[in-house]
Amino acid sequence: MKKIIITLAATAALLCGALASKHVFAELENPGGTGALSSLRGDTRLEETRPADPFKKIPKEQQLESSFVYQPPLIPHAVRHYEVSLNANKCLSCHSWKNADAMNATKVSVTHYMDRDEAVLADMSPRRYFCLQCHVPQTDAKPLVENDFERVQALK
Repeated sequence: MKKIIITLAATAALLCGALASKHVFAELENPGGTGALSSLRGDTRLEETRPADPFKKIPKEQQLESSFVYQPPLIPHAVRHYEVSLNANKCLSCHSWKNADAMNATKVSVTHYMDRDEAVLADMSPRRYFCLQCHVPQTDAKPLVENDFERVQALK
């Protein structure tokens, strides 16, 4: 009896595996998914790695205007090779309140020194420490997907 149960379980597992692999291969044959949507990776299949896109050119010291209210300011310089980690934050070497005047840089906003209850802290809030989560270098890159976004009227 035990052999029959083991044989049935093994057969069921094989059938489930065969059905699952058939489903996986069907998805690999249609990398864009359903609904005629195309992927940003193009026609590259999921199991293949495509070459990375070239780096966007970052203009030197150009000031692009904000596109929406409360948009984090864009970074007007390149940040390649800047370390922003648990142990170091290259941005603060120029933009901290201590260094900003000497470096002729914009000071970090006072909001970055508040916790979520708006209590003022002596040091930067941990939730605002990783600058590149919100602030990005400015570039005139074309949109990744077509859209009809228009800047908010109050900022024009």
